[in-house]
Amino acid sequence: MGSMMWGCVTDFFTYETTKSVVVKSWSVGIINRVVQLVIISYFVGWVFIHEKAYQVTENSVESSVMTKVKGFGYQNNYVMDVADYVIPQQGAAIFCILTKVIITENQFQGTCPEYSEKYSCVQDKDCLQHIGDLFSNGVITGVCLNSTIGNETVGRCESEGWCPAENDHVEVKPMLNVINFTIFIKNSVRFPLFDVTRGNFLSTMSRDEIRKCNYHPVDSPFCPIFSVGDILNYTNQDLATLANKGGEIGINIQWKCNLDYVIENCVPRYSFTRLDKPFEKNAISNGYNFRFAKYYMTENGTEFRTLHKAYAIRFDVMVTGKAGKFDTIPTLINLVAAFTSVGLGTVLCDIILLNCLKGAEQYKAKKFEEVSDAQIEASLAHSPVSQLSLKGGIKSSYDSGAISLATSDQAM
Repeated sequence: MGSMMWGCVTDFFTYETTKSVVVKSWSVGIINRVVQLVIISYFVGWVFIHEKAYQVTENSVESSVMTKVKGFGYQNNYVMDVADYVIPQQGAAIFCILTKVIITENQFQGTCPEYSEKYSCVQDKDCLQHIGDLFSNGVITGVCLNSTIGNETVGRCESEGWCPAENDHVEVKPMLNVINFTIFIKNSVRFPLFDVTRGNFLSTMSRDEIRKCNYHPVDSPFCPIFSVGDILNYTNQDLATLANKGGEIGINIQWKCNLDYVIENCVPRYSFTRLDKPFEKNAISNGYNFRFAKYYMTENGTEFRTLHKAYAIRFDVMVTGKAGKFDTIPTLINLVAAFTSVGLGTVLCDIILLNCLKGAEQYKAKKFEEVSDAQIEASLAHSPVSQLSLKGGIKSSYDSGAISLATSDQAM
């Protein structure tokens, strides 16, 4: 019993090595080295250099954006300043610059005829089909009224709401001075994992330099002041069309920081795009417009308002970020993956040798050795010079097919 236990212990503390077969073939050798070279090049060039797999990364960036618009323009024979054409006025990351406004003045609560030809009528029953219509200027009552439009008297359905009804087909010249407006963007970001905070203009820039600069992707890439005309050029937009119909422009601030280098290299990159481009040529919902009203009170306490239908260029300032820094754990994981993948060359060459070459059967005979119970019994009764016999002190491992050598059999 004791000898059996001791035998199990000695068997456990042994080392087994696989059998290697050296194949001297130019074609297979070249394939093996080419595959290994491709795998190593992939891990070195793409995984480690391009993707920086040796770093721990963070994509969740905390961001704050403040904007200011400067410039003067003309609309409806009025000089427009920032308080007139920027909505909202809080300097948020999303803001609109009004380029065209259709004004309907002195609207009071009451009943009046609709303006659009859609609501033409001859008698009351013609208006019943429009009851509940959401595109009218008020609640359709089902009554047909005679309305004077120009020099012509026509029938229009009656609506209850703010009167007179809006006529949004008035021709108004857009404010083309918007091309000279400037947008100041102040952006700060923080990567909480690394506790790194950065701003979008260099700390070395003086107050005068910031006021006088104008963003250019090559000459002045870190200037926080952007000309609206330049932004439209970067997005290949026509000013007259955009000012007349409105649209949406995206300003993307991208932070891509390698924190293995000095922190001053963590700087923003700007890009610009037309966000509503899929609807640019849509006849139903192209451009961008919205309505707002200014409310007043008469001396007798009656409320009235001035309605504005505004066409605007909407700007969305979007911030994205990614930061990375060297870390031991991802480095070791990817190194192990690289070393393991190099072994794919051996797998591919084995497939070629076992299935594609003329000497596949000879390679199989050398690589795989099958031993049956009958061969083992025959080897025990055979002469000591037989190739299947085992010398004294040499032990066969039945689970892997390897041959283990005792210390006494090694050459001194």
